[in-house]
Amino acid sequence: MHSIPLEYYLALSAVLFTIGSVGVLTRRNAIIIFMSIELMLNAVNLTLVAFSAYLGDIGGQIFVFFVMTVAAAEASVGLAIVLALFRNKETVYVDEVNVMKW
Repeated sequence: MHSIPLEYYLALSAVLFTIGSVGVLTRRNAIIIFMSIELMLNAVNLTLVAFSAYLGDIGGQIFVFFVMTVAAAEASVGLAIVLALFRNKETVYVDEVNVMKW
């Protein structure tokens, strides 16, 4: 049976994290920004699981559940913020929303 080397998992995780970072830095749509943050969190989860399997320790896989819990909370709070902003400002573009202005 062939095993996939750890470097492949880390390279894939780095690519996913980079795509998520570029999405956060370049996009103006709040929903796309939240999706990019989720992609970055999943890249970190992939790294944790890869190292956990490589080292034979279950600690990384347990930590993934905590990251998934934070990601679920971030998604629900983020969606609530986006819905509230859309109801008040009728846009989801972060450049057009200035909450501090009366």
